[in-house]
Amino acid sequence: MEPLLQKNPLQRTVREYLMIILALFPFALMVNWIFVPQNVVGAGLTGICSIIYYATQGLFIDLFPEYGGSIPLWISSLTINIILLLIAGLTVGWRFCIRTLVGVIALAFWYRIIPMRVTPLIEDPVSACIIGGFVFGISLGIVMLYNGSSGGTDIVAMIIHNYKDVSLGKVMIICDAIIIASSYFLPIPEQLYVAGMDVVDFKIKRILYGLCMTVSYTVALDWVMARMRQSVQFFIFSTKYAEIATAINQTVHRGVTVLDGTGWYSQQTIRVVTVLARKHESHLIFQIIKSIDPNAFVSQANVSGVFGQGFDTIKNK
Repeated sequence: MEPLLQKNPLQRTVREYLMIILALFPFALMVNWIFVPQNVVGAGLTGICSIIYYATQGLFIDLFPEYGGSIPLWISSLTINIILLLIAGLTVGWRFCIRTLVGVIALAFWYRIIPMRVTPLIEDPVSACIIGGFVFGISLGIVMLYNGSSGGTDIVAMIIHNYKDVSLGKVMIICDAIIIASSYFLPIPEQLYVAGMDVVDFKIKRILYGLCMTVSYTVALDWVMARMRQSVQFFIFSTKYAEIATAINQTVHRGVTVLDGTGWYSQQTIRVVTVLARKHESHLIFQIIKSIDPNAFVSQANVSGVFGQGFDTIKNK
């Protein structure tokens, strides 16, 4: 069991960073293949970078000919995030910035190597926003589950929350609403302009598509978070209860309680290890139990809610 205990912290850190990097690939894919070609401005920093991309179209043709003269998403995303991270480091703390920096660099990397499509992967704008937003939300949910961030409005929300008694959710909603609404003032791209078209109608539809994408990704994000935050309860019956309890405590970093019990048939005193953990941690707990005592008797059950240290916050209803 010692090798598992020694390697696990490093393995966990590497796995978390790897999952953050990989999860941001479909995130960037949806932006470069669906949202930007559809001329949709979504929420967060992605929306800001999209606005910069549309607004600078044709202005830097010598520098960025492959992007039609627009400032590429990877440049605007990386630049804005670095500025925000420097501010956050001085106000919120550098510990928050280190893990966020991994997501920021990974996202800029994917933006850079994924080619920007001229025509969207999904032609129908409503379907594109719903499907693209759902994939977008799942990707972001995985990033957040591994304590990562793609930067942007997450950083802004943390900075404002540090000084004002405003919830992070409210700050992000306000930021997203301003970003999506500002797309009304963007010019219509030349390739989308048709003589005699209703310009106001086009701009209003662009805002509605942005809202549709935001709702879709929010639903997907909540779905991922709800599934992955499910909790389970273990009752472990084993003569090697002390080793199992120590291993779970040190490896999974979950609190462990050892209860006294009596086997009614044998009338023998037994010790029962009880653990509350997230459902996605179950596999690791079973690995620990099997490596120490393959003959252990284990009961696992889903619980409807766990509140307190290491789990959800108790809320007044």
